[in-house]
Amino acid sequence: MPGSQFGEIFRISTFGESHGGGVGVVVDGCPPRLQISPEEIQHDLDRRRPGQSRLTTPRQEADRAEILSGTFEGLTLGTPIAILVHNKDARPSAYEHMKDVYRPSHADYTTEAKYGVRNWQGGGRASARETIGRVAAGAIARKLLAVAAGVEVIAWVRRVHEIEAKVDDAAVRLADVESNEVRCPDASAAERMAAAIDAARGRGDSLGGEVECVARGVPPGLGEPVFDKIEADLARALMSLPASKGFEIGSGFAGSRMTGIEHNDPFVPGRDGRPRTASNRSGGVQGGITNGEPVVVRVAFKPTATISQAQETVNRAGEAVTLEAQGRHDPCVLPRAVPMVEAMMCLVLADHWLRQRSVDAL
Repeated sequence: MPGSQFGEIFRISTFGESHGGGVGVVVDGCPPRLQISPEEIQHDLDRRRPGQSRLTTPRQEADRAEILSGTFEGLTLGTPIAILVHNKDARPSAYEHMKDVYRPSHADYTTEAKYGVRNWQGGGRASARETIGRVAAGAIARKLLAVAAGVEVIAWVRRVHEIEAKVDDAAVRLADVESNEVRCPDASAAERMAAAIDAARGRGDSLGGEVECVARGVPPGLGEPVFDKIEADLARALMSLPASKGFEIGSGFAGSRMTGIEHNDPFVPGRDGRPRTASNRSGGVQGGITNGEPVVVRVAFKPTATISQAQETVNRAGEAVTLEAQGRHDPCVLPRAVPMVEAMMCLVLADHWLRQRSVDAL
């Protein structure tokens, strides 16, 4: 499968470059008669767009979604859904001085090594602007999950640099996340995170951190052993996001420091007649298949690679040069990564929910 496509049944293909004419997505496999409005798609895009707060890149893009096909009178047709977002505030000239220079920790060198050519205007396909298509498709997947299975997906900033929020994943609501520009439901931690991001930007630096995401109401039985385990597909999806560097589900790496009796999730009778677990260190997944508990994951993001401090690097001729980057960049990707993480969670769950329907029918 080409690298710009994702999913088996609910399948997406994203297109476009950060400073080209536009970016977007084609969604195939969405069932017909799903009620979806442009406003629902736009809601998630507005949470992802640049220029929304003082903590993000100042690039001003409305990111208005145009649905080109696949819907009629507010309903999906069961045919491919094409969504386009035009780039309005592209400034490729800001990257002119870097066209022959390899930016540290960027995809400049590796892309050129692979293809022999690259779009040096803002990173091309390696730019986080590519995620517009994912978020638009994720909004459709979110609606499908809510209508068909009652699933709710919420993500938030759990940590920025060394500042970690104290959050109960069972209690977080969207209003809590959207109550501040960091998108952290812990108000005290959010204030300190914002100050740290401001300070990093002031000295021409950047910060990384973690986003946590929970999917509530996920039915048991989603996941395909052996190679398409739900956590394997979630890891692939979330690690495909720009700047992602780590993935955990449930207890994650902390679970490796526990004993078996400490880590196991005991089964107890559930109110609906099916077994439930008294704890959720498994993160809602056992044996690669969902068990009906909330699916809880965390994604680590590195500090933004483009910073305004001078850095040593080389050019295409192999000569040592000093790079002082220009352009408009996020000092911390975490606040805008929240809807991206939600989108990828929704896409994986929607795809596996549709795959499970074929099993249920037998």
